[in-house]
This record gives sequence, C-alpha cells and structure tokens, in this order.
Amino acid sequence: MSSAQPIESSTPTGGSELQLAKAYTPADAETFAWSRWRDARCFHAEPTDAGAPYSIFIPPPNVTAALHLGHALNNTLQDVLTRYHRMKGMNTMWMPGTDHAGIATQSVVERRLLQQGKRRSDFTREQFIAKVQEWKDEYEATILSQLELMGASCDYDRVRFTMDPVCAAAVRAAFFKLFDDSLIYRGKRLVNWDPVSRTALADDEVEMEEVDGHFWYLRYPFEDGSGYVTVATTRPETMLGDTAVALNPKDPRAAAVRGKKLCLPIVGRVIPIVEDDYVVMAVEQGGDPADTKAQFATGFLKVTPAHDPNDWEIGIRHGVAAINVMAPDASISDRHGWEDVSAEARAFVGLSREDARAAIVAWFKANGLLEGVRPYRHSVGHSYRSHVPVEPYLSEQWYVRVTDDRLRGAALRSMNPAQRDGGAAASATSGAAAGAGAAAVGDGEITFFPPRYAKTFQHWHENIRDWCISRQLWWGHRIPVWSAEIAASDVVDRAAVDSARGDLVGCNGAWRAMGCSEAVRRRPDGVYERFVCVAEHADAVAIPALAAAGFRQDEDVLDTWFSSALWPLSTLGWPEPARFDMQGLLEKWNPSAVLSTAREIITLWVSRMVMFNRYFLGGRVPFRHVFIHAMVQDGFGQKMSKSLGNGVDPRDIIQTHGADAMRFTLVQMTTDTQDVRMPVDMVDPWSGEMFSPRTITDAAGYTVADPMQVSPKDPSKQITSAYGAATGKATPTVDAPLALNTSARFDVGRNFANKVWNATRFALGNLTPVPGDASVDPATRPLVDRWIVARLSHALTTYERALASYRFNDAADATYDFVWREVCDWYLEAIKPTVKTDAAQQQVLRTVLDASLRLLHPQMPFITEQLWPAVAATGRAGLRGVNVPASELCARAGWPSVDTSAVDRAAVATFSRVQQLVDEIRTLRGARQVLPKRKITLLAPAGVRALVAEAGGVVEALAGLGEVADLPTERPAGAVPIAFEGQELLLVNFSDAVDLGAERTRLEKVITEKLRLISGFEGKLNNPGYLAKAKPELVAETRTLMEEAKADLDAARRSLDALR
Repeated sequence: MSSAQPIESSTPTGGSELQLAKAYTPADAETFAWSRWRDARCFHAEPTDAGAPYSIFIPPPNVTAALHLGHALNNTLQDVLTRYHRMKGMNTMWMPGTDHAGIATQSVVERRLLQQGKRRSDFTREQFIAKVQEWKDEYEATILSQLELMGASCDYDRVRFTMDPVCAAAVRAAFFKLFDDSLIYRGKRLVNWDPVSRTALADDEVEMEEVDGHFWYLRYPFEDGSGYVTVATTRPETMLGDTAVALNPKDPRAAAVRGKKLCLPIVGRVIPIVEDDYVVMAVEQGGDPADTKAQFATGFLKVTPAHDPNDWEIGIRHGVAAINVMAPDASISDRHGWEDVSAEARAFVGLSREDARAAIVAWFKANGLLEGVRPYRHSVGHSYRSHVPVEPYLSEQWYVRVTDDRLRGAALRSMNPAQRDGGAAASATSGAAAGAGAAAVGDGEITFFPPRYAKTFQHWHENIRDWCISRQLWWGHRIPVWSAEIAASDVVDRAAVDSARGDLVGCNGAWRAMGCSEAVRRRPDGVYERFVCVAEHADAVAIPALAAAGFRQDEDVLDTWFSSALWPLSTLGWPEPARFDMQGLLEKWNPSAVLSTAREIITLWVSRMVMFNRYFLGGRVPFRHVFIHAMVQDGFGQKMSKSLGNGVDPRDIIQTHGADAMRFTLVQMTTDTQDVRMPVDMVDPWSGEMFSPRTITDAAGYTVADPMQVSPKDPSKQITSAYGAATGKATPTVDAPLALNTSARFDVGRNFANKVWNATRFALGNLTPVPGDASVDPATRPLVDRWIVARLSHALTTYERALASYRFNDAADATYDFVWREVCDWYLEAIKPTVKTDAAQQQVLRTVLDASLRLLHPQMPFITEQLWPAVAATGRAGLRGVNVPASELCARAGWPSVDTSAVDRAAVATFSRVQQLVDEIRTLRGARQVLPKRKITLLAPAGVRALVAEAGGVVEALAGLGEVADLPTERPAGAVPIAFEGQELLLVNFSDAVDLGAERTRLEKVITEKLRLISGFEGKLNNPGYLAKAKPELVAETRTLMEEAKADLDAARRSLDALR
C-alpha cells in the first residue's frame, strides 16, 4: 500500500494552518492508516512489554470461505476492546489465526474436484492433503487480508493455524496425556453419523430441525400364529435391524404377552418381547393424555439397537443384539453386520434409506400388515455441515471421557458462583478434585455476558456425554495411535483385560520404554489388540519400530474441535514454548481477558477450551469473561446464508461505505438483548445506486429476493440477485449482471464519519498552530468551555462503564452523542464568534478535538488515524486536569482522562438551561420560518437575562438574537410569547406581523403536549409500585419535571388568553 496524502499545507491570511481535503475518502484513510501502523509495528506485543496483560484469542475462522458479516461483527467488537485496552496502557495482544475445519474444508475441496470429474479416491492421502493445503493457503490469505480491511489490530506476527507445527505439537501432547491418563478410549457404540461426509459427529455438531413426517403403524405377528402386536415408528426402514419389541411393565397387556416371541416381517428373524420402563404407554392403556408421544404410541416399541440411541440402551439392559443394516452412505447393506438376510429382504439391499422407507411401507401394505399412517411433526437431528439427517450408526470410534470429574466437573467449578444455579453445586463438587474444601485455582473465575448464557454452559456440562473425537477424514490431525493384534500369551495382566469388557487397559511394556503409552483390550470376538500412542518426541524411534512389528496407524483424524479446544494454549507455545522461541507468552497472556463468540458454539468450543485449559494448566481457566455477541439476521429475522442469498460481504460494505462506517454501525447495533437485524438492500450494477429488492417466498417459507430484479433507474434492464445465482434459478450475464448485497443501515456510520471529517476541518480552520498551553485552567474559562470539559468527562465515564460490561451499543452511543450532538451541534457552533481571537479557547478546542479522536478511535480507527497528524500539528493538547499525553500515532495514544477537579457540574446544569432556552427559540423560529440571518429580540425577566449573560454570547449566537431586554409593562404589538421555566418570555422583531390564528394553534399544541406530560408524571407518582421500586433521585426528578411542565402550562395558557 502506498501512503495517502490527506493533508494539504497552505498559508492563509492570518497565519499558517493545516487544511484537510474537502471530502472524506475512506479508501485514502484506510491506506494511510495501515501504512503508518505497519511502519511502527503498532500491534505487536512482547511479554516483556510494560503494562498489565490483556489478551484476546480470535475465534479462528474456518479456511473454507471468505469472512461474512457475522465475522465482521465479532472481529469489530474484539478490535474495539483491543484498541481501547491498548490505549489504556495495557500489554495488549490479540492473537489471530485460522482453523483447518476438517469436515467443512474437505467437503468443499471434494466438491471442487467433482466439478473437475475427480474424486478423493483418485489420489493418495498425501496428494489429497496437498490439494486441501492449496485451498487453505488461498483462503487463509483472503481471511487475513479481510481482517486488515476491517481494521483488526491483531498481532499479525503471531498468526497461527490449527495444523501448523506449533499447534500440531500441542495436539500431540494433549492427546498423549489424555490417552496416558485413561481419558481417551476406544469403543463401539452408536454415533451420530453424517452419511454425506461419511464421518461421525459429536452430539453438539447435530442441529435439531422440525420436520413433517409420519407415524407408520406396522403389525408384527407372534411366532406361534396367535395374533400380532402393532408398533408405531417414524423410521420403517430400520425395522430390518429390529432385535426385540418392548412394552412398559405397567401396561395392562404385559402379562398376556410375557415370554412370547415375534416373527419379524420381511426378515423372518424371531425376536423377543421385553419389558422396559422407558416405553411410553398408549393413552388407551393408561398413558398420559397430555403427552404427545402417548397420543401416537401403541405401547409396543420396536427395538433397533444399532440405529437408535434409546434402543441401544434398551438393548444393553436386556442383552439383545445390535444389528447394523446400513452402509456408511445410509443405504441398506448386508456388509456391515447384517448376516441373516432372507430372500425376501434381499430386495431391499442397496436401496437408499429414503427409497427403502417407501419400499418397506409398500410391502407392509401389500401384505396386509400396515395398520395405518398418521402425520407427525417432530425434531430430527441434522448434520451441521451437510445439513442432511444424521443416522444413529453403530461404529467403533475414539472418545474423550469428558464425563470424568477432571474435565466436566472442572468446567462447572470454573463458573462464577453468582451465575450458577443451585443444582450445579452438588454435581460440580462430586469428584475427588473438589474434596479438599478450599477452592482450587480457576474455580469460580469465568463470568458470562449476558448472564443468561451461563445456563447454557451449565446445562451442557450437567448432561454431557463422552465426546466422540475421531473423524473418517484425511484432512486433519491424524490420530497418533498404532495398533496390532497380539497373542493372548503376550497379554501381561489377562484377567484385568478380560474383565474390562473391551475397554482399554493401560500397561507397561517395551513401547513405554521408547516414550510411548500402551493399552490392551480384548475384542468381542476374543482377539487381543495392543494400542500404542506415540509421543511426538518418540516419532523417529518408535514409528519405524512399530511398522516393523506389524502395527498400523489409525486412519482417522481428530475432530476439528479437539485442536480448537487447545487454542488458548497452543497459540502460546504450550507445552514447549522454548522449542518455538515463545518463552513467556503462556504465563503472560493465558488466561485471556475475554472470549467473544457466538452462542451456537458454547458447547462446541467454549466448553472444551475450559476443560482442556484447566486440565493441562493446573486448573487455570482460559479466559475470565465470555461475551456472547448477537447474531446478524436479515430484515426478516432470518439467518444470513449463501443458500438464501441474503448474506452481505463485508468487502462490499467497505467498498460502498468505508470500513469505519461498517464498524461503527455494527457496534451501535450490538445490544445484549436481541439479535441484529440488517435489512438487505442491493446495489444496482447499472447505476450504482442502492435499492430495496423485490421479494418472494420460497418453497421452505423463507422470504428471499426475487431471482430476477429490474434496475430502479431503467426498468428495461435486468439484474440477477444473489439468491438467483446461489440457487441456479438465474444466471448472471452481461445483460443481467449480479447485484451486490448491501444495507442502508450502514448509512448511519457513513454519515457520522463525514460529520467527524467536516467538523475537524472546521476546527482546524479556527486553530492557530502554536506549541500549546496545557496549563490553561478550565475553571477560568467561560461557561461553554467548562461545560464541554464536563461533558467530555461524562462521555469517557459512560464509554468505560459500557465496555466494562460489554454494552457495545451504549459505548457507541456515548461517542455519537458527545461528538455529534455536543461537540458539533453545540460547542463548535457556540464558539464560532470567539474562538479565533481567544488563544485559551483554542487550547480547549484543541484538547476536546484530540480527546474526541481518541474516544472515537476504537470504533473508527481509520478516520481518526488520518485526522491525527493534522490535529497534532496545531500544537500540544491538554488542559489543567485534562490529560491527553502526546503520541505520534492515534492507535498508540494514551486514553484521555479528566480529573474530578476539572469537572464543573454546576456548569452542566446551567448550560442545560441555556440549551433549553435556545431550543425553545429555535423551535419558534422554525415554525415561523424566520430567515437564519434575521436577528430577533428577546424580552425576558431579570433571571433569564442573567442566564443569557452567564452564557457569554452563546444564546445570542445560537438563537439568532440581536438584543436581549427587560419585559415591558405592556406587550409590544407582534410579540410572540414562549414558555420557559414557568415564565412567559416574548420574542419581537419578526419580519412580518404575527399571524394570530397560527399563534393560537401553536399555543394550543403546547398546552396539549404539556397536559399529556403532566398526566404521565402524575400517573407515575400516584403509582405505589413506582414509588416503592424507583430510586429516590428518580422520583425526585419526576416531581421536578412535573412542576416544570405545570409552570410551562400556566405560561402557555396566559399567552393564549392574551391573544383572545
């Protein structure tokens, strides 16, 4: 990037000054700022730097695609915190990086290969990984460039990737320790299976969706021909794997069928009837009429242990077999555990689960065994990546024993006790780790913002199941375990292994001497297996030896979230910082100050980081605070997505509005009570103008942009919408180009940036470059100067308190209100007549301008950095009690502070009265359409005249007064009354005679409005609940406001009477 030249030097009459370009150009500011920041290595931090530590770890975006608006929101919020704390003098480090995103990244690369007519199987594992690495390199570069475009002040010297050598070393170390501590095990059980990605998923990678389905009622005959039972199922295709039928022992029919067996239709398998309390009883048999399931149940439950998690548990309790009748692609298969395939069942082998469902229902109907069908809406788990229904699938996988107190319990104990429901106290302290009495390191140290999300965290850990960590992929951290079958004679403690029923049993053999961890198990078929987990430092010796001994490495890779869970450790060099020349980082910046993330990954990521950080670092938490930010939705409350064509690319917003406009708008929209709604507009590619697109409703009920739009400027020209392009319902062409998505919401930020630019240009035009005099005492200055200093103090305090509790919208509003409404609308206007000839007032202006840029900087870093040298060139800022330490860069400037001694609260109260008086006069001038240049006369009693005098010319300047005089004994002809603090004031010297009818109408509106206000105040003050709950000062303020409204009402009524 080349350095922009935003400042033009000129020498106007009266002295030298610096002038900014007339119009603000965001791209120039962005280029200029980054040039200065890079040259100064502005955002790099070392653990030896001065200041208390403050760190944030970026939630690493997946290298699957460019960043979207949700990323822009979260990264802007993190940057606001980072820049603010850096300015506060803290040793601030924001760690950037990306995530390899195993399933997602492999899937997008496989789709790209399919477009080229190739499949993963056409490559060796190493060749395919190289293809994915190319994709990763491309999109990592895109992501990092986007972060820079957004203004993210990360420490780019420390960019990490979850599969780089530093992070890979942490993964190997963590896996080895967990394996060696018996917290990783291998087991064959039901997993959530994604038949598209063909891999297992953890519980929290499954998204529940409401779908319209059916209950099919199937008849299963008794083996002895004495009748049948009817089972109800939403998944008829799984009946091929049924190994029992269950009913509740309380069911009145239980005694009659006890000991009987059934002949499974199609397959011919003889299956038992078992009794289990889990079974929902039909309403007719005593079930709960309010239970929806009871309303649909027959009381007989088909048990398919290999294809339903609840049936799996029933199967374990009753010792019935689990028969897997599906292949990894969810088609019906006889090659994965189904051996008793009858001739009739053979016809269903090879069918997809959807086709098998239809075919089996048709068979039952044709054979008189379909009793009925009822529509049923229910929740079905879907893969969070492929979005297809997951299949409960019997498979052997690797697991982390997160149900162990060392993990689950430690996570619960990390919660701030004030945010933890009472029920958690017992469960969180149930393990040995909590038995010592005193709180351990890290206990009670994590606080959630907003607090309601603590319940999500707590509930997840109280109901957590062991974490399936193996994935049937090539892209990822390959599991560092080698295995081989061994002879029974090679098992040292065979009794312990046999009694473990298939679980791994740790042992000390020859491999441990090489730096490995060993475990042995006995499979259900009686064969013994040895598993060897290799520590990374032992690779060179152990791996060749294992290969020579016939061991093979596990083909699977680790769940992406395993490496992500180590992010606060691995990025700082754990477990061997010296190996990567990263000494001191872990001690300085772990724990981090805050994790800012989305609610949807509290279970996927937040939970696991807490468990791992505490386990590997002696109880230390990974972060003190967890801030859950809002989700960005479109104007209809729908999640932004590519498939709906309603996503907004941050780069497009930066192009049309500028990065600062995007950032400020996102911060201002971020509340802790609701998600962010962003109405999606389009940019007409023909004219460049923004417009609201025509919408339709798609088949799924979503509101989307019509695939084809027309140019608002020329209806003869067509436009392709993002939705049309994403769905293939329209194709961008030369004659129908693609419209970019944008949003008018960002106009607020753009307008604010323009206001800041123009106000600074005006201020610079009134500042004479001088050394600056920081000894100017605000207490000696006129009212308006004392007022603006006090308001600066208020803005800073409001901002600091807002960020301390992550109320970002309040922080943005504090800057907006101060800079636009108080500095621009009032202060700059008020000092126009005096500032050029008052050196001390110039010092006040210089200081307020300097402090305003610092206040704005965390939200709007580019424009403030570009304006910074121009303001600094006018002289050193500062006043007695107002501290703005000099700095070459705004990004490295100290945070401004105002001593209590410099805050004149009386000035604030007095100037508030001045503002009210000016507003009353301005309102009347507007209503009367008085020309701005026309000076009018104010006739007022002594108290009001004293207020005007104390304001030092401000009222005259802002209200357009030519004279302020005493009230005469008789009202002058043409005088117009206004009410102020219960008194009647008169305005004269309007250009024309007063329109009495119009004046009566105006006064009648004033009376109506005052009556409305008085009624509201009286309602509050007559409400016992308000008086009991409201703060005393708020009640007192309400009484004062009511009395003022009554006084204004009386004045308006007197004025109206005078016109009659």
